[in-house]
Amino acid sequence: MTHHVEPRKVYFGIFAALMVLTALTVLVAMFDLGRFNIVVALSIACAKAFLVVMFFMHLRFAKPLTQVMVAGGLLWLVILLSGTITDYISRGWLGIVPGW
Repeated sequence: MTHHVEPRKVYFGIFAALMVLTALTVLVAMFDLGRFNIVVALSIACAKAFLVVMFFMHLRFAKPLTQVMVAGGLLWLVILLSGTITDYISRGWLGIVPGW
């Protein structure tokens, strides 16, 4: 099985990008952005996860079937999270007092 070999320069660049994104996470955490705290934090986390998956896990040069499987896994995660969030949001609609 052949592997695509990236030059060290690429790995050092990705490492630098991850460090910058981590510093940005710490910097953003010092400010109160209201409702956008979660949005900004998750956006930065998704960018870091994307870099790790594409370069360190070599998904960039993977076979198309592997890429489809990763996309399917992400779609399944979105489905599960949306169902959980829907359940959590709808709990107060019935007017049932907890503990009764």
